[in-house]
Amino acid sequence: MTSKIKFTVRFFCLITLFYVTPVAKAQTKSSAWDAPLRGTWVQEGLTKANDVMLVGNGKVCEIVVANNENSAVKQAAKFLAGDIEKISGVKPQIVEVPGKNVVSIRLATVGTSKVPSEVNPNSIKGQWESYRILTSKKVVWLVGSDFRGTAYAAYTLSERLGVDPLYLWTGYRPEHHNPLVIKQANFKADPPTFRYRGCFHDDEDILQRPFNSDGHPALDGDIPLDWYKKWFETELRLRMNMVVPYTRAHRRFEVQKVASDWGLFFTGQHYDVLVSNPFGFKHFNLAAQRGVKPEWNWFTNREGLIKYWQGGINENRDLNVIWPVGIRGLSDEPFQFPEGITDEEKAKTFRDVIRTQIDLVTKSLPQGEKPIFTFTMYSEMFDYYRKNAAAFDLPSNVNIIWIDNNDGIMSALPKDLGRWKHGVYYHLAYWWGPFTKQEVHTITPSRIAEQFDQVVKAGATEYMLVNVSEMRDYIMGLRMLADITWTSPEIFSKPNAGERFTTWWAKEYFGSKSPATSQLAKQSYDNYFSIINTADKLWFSSNSVERLLGKLYQKIGNKGYSALNGDTVKILQTRIEQQDKAFSNYNNAQKEMSLQQQRFFGVDVGIGMLIDYRHSQAALKLYEALNAPNPTLMWQSVFEAQRSLEQLEVELLRGEYPPFDRWYHETWLRQPHFVTNPHRPFNQVRAFISNEGIGELTRSIQPWEK
Repeated sequence: MTSKIKFTVRFFCLITLFYVTPVAKAQTKSSAWDAPLRGTWVQEGLTKANDVMLVGNGKVCEIVVANNENSAVKQAAKFLAGDIEKISGVKPQIVEVPGKNVVSIRLATVGTSKVPSEVNPNSIKGQWESYRILTSKKVVWLVGSDFRGTAYAAYTLSERLGVDPLYLWTGYRPEHHNPLVIKQANFKADPPTFRYRGCFHDDEDILQRPFNSDGHPALDGDIPLDWYKKWFETELRLRMNMVVPYTRAHRRFEVQKVASDWGLFFTGQHYDVLVSNPFGFKHFNLAAQRGVKPEWNWFTNREGLIKYWQGGINENRDLNVIWPVGIRGLSDEPFQFPEGITDEEKAKTFRDVIRTQIDLVTKSLPQGEKPIFTFTMYSEMFDYYRKNAAAFDLPSNVNIIWIDNNDGIMSALPKDLGRWKHGVYYHLAYWWGPFTKQEVHTITPSRIAEQFDQVVKAGATEYMLVNVSEMRDYIMGLRMLADITWTSPEIFSKPNAGERFTTWWAKEYFGSKSPATSQLAKQSYDNYFSIINTADKLWFSSNSVERLLGKLYQKIGNKGYSALNGDTVKILQTRIEQQDKAFSNYNNAQKEMSLQQQRFFGVDVGIGMLIDYRHSQAALKLYEALNAPNPTLMWQSVFEAQRSLEQLEVELLRGEYPPFDRWYHETWLRQPHFVTNPHRPFNQVRAFISNEGIGELTRSIQPWEK
């Protein structure tokens, strides 16, 4: 080879190397479950020319927020300052005007604050909740197309610096960095796929507030504002923008005001029409306070209901509100029509009600402000509407909200969008009947991915409300939904979305520094969701314990009893075999985890499997007791069943650390006569032993449990 050719080859190789060698900088666009996120923008090696030192050499950056920025932006700045302190040990000051020669993080909304041309504000101008993050010399720009976009830029930066958006529930603490240096960044988030995205916090039985002697939440007991703030903060960090606070709790305006001030749309679930608080109509004496006869009847008290709804409008019209329309009962039951009324007359009634409600809101808001309305086809409303949608004749400014079957499978979706915008109401948590799920998650990532792929293809992307109960036990599904509702096209452009999310989740939370631990954690989630992939499987074994106890009472009382179904025994045996294998993998996964990871892994994976496992063990021992040839062997098996349930009681305590003390205690949803209570069979076996089997099981099995 001639020297000229050698030089040409070497020069070409150098040029190629120059262009392909990656420079340590922050990613330029969202990544959907392809790589870790937390802390990935922190420069841990030598500082590069375009990196920005936020904390170091005795100095700390300042956070700049103009006085005319929205309160949601100012709140995001407060969280960001606290996050930087968690990471570096030093808290930046929040100022309105940048200082000279001071490194700054500047939160600016297009059209509200000055934004330099280098940030290219026109690339996001006029978009919904879009934002950019750009490092430039000594400035980190967080620029939003609107005030929520600016706030989301701050929450995105916090995550990339190392703060877990779910830290309140996972217990994750960010790695310490001082100096704290952010890599060169040029990041753009396009508008979300779903316009409105948020959570419904339901089943407020386990929160810290007074309870009556019967175990029900005291009506005069307020859920602390700090608890609401935890949820609001979590939603914002997940870039959600809508919240439904508890509907069966004492509703306080301060809660709604905080949500709105922080940038969240306040709304109600399907029966909380015009956020007027129907549950409080009688329970909290709201009808009397609003000067209304306490009769929830459109036919006999029309003007009274209109006045009551107007009270809800007057209370909330200055907030960011999405207004639900329609009518149901006071406690989320069907509205009672007069006897003999036809479906056509029912549809006409709903049409009359909805148009009246729309008119009330429209006249109450400032001129030119366009209200947002939703009509949710929940329960009987789904049948009413589908039978006679034309008779409803919903106005075009009402968003039609489709429902799942309460177990994560959509009941239906629009085949033709028509003149309306559409959305969905989805359940990760639910209480009542065969779909009850209150302790642990049972909606698999694959089901979520499959269903929301259909939702997106159907065009029902204006609105997504998800029921998360107390949130703690459903944050895996919540994170997945938050990501899907923001960036659906990217997520569904690749196959196996559920599998990809679970792999990412296992690595992000349990194996970022150990591929082997990540793989074991992923396998544990796969095992979990193969065993508990529908709600009824969560309490199949506990119901078997109760059925067997009933038969044992009959046996001791010399009453006739039928044998336990052979299929039930086979199912119990199979479940124990599955759990034995699953726990072997689960225990190996925990070996390399930190204490914080073990705790969270134990709640997110372990407790659900243990509830099923220990009840299955107890049920098989009671089956042995039922078939024992003599009393001695019978009682020996009963005591062994008790030991399995006692072990579960101890294991549940591992999930009851601050701030989740007594998380699984018995309250109104977890008393002996309700389903999915991990304590119930334990108490019943103890009662059986203490009275030597004399008596009978006091709780009757519901039809759906048989």
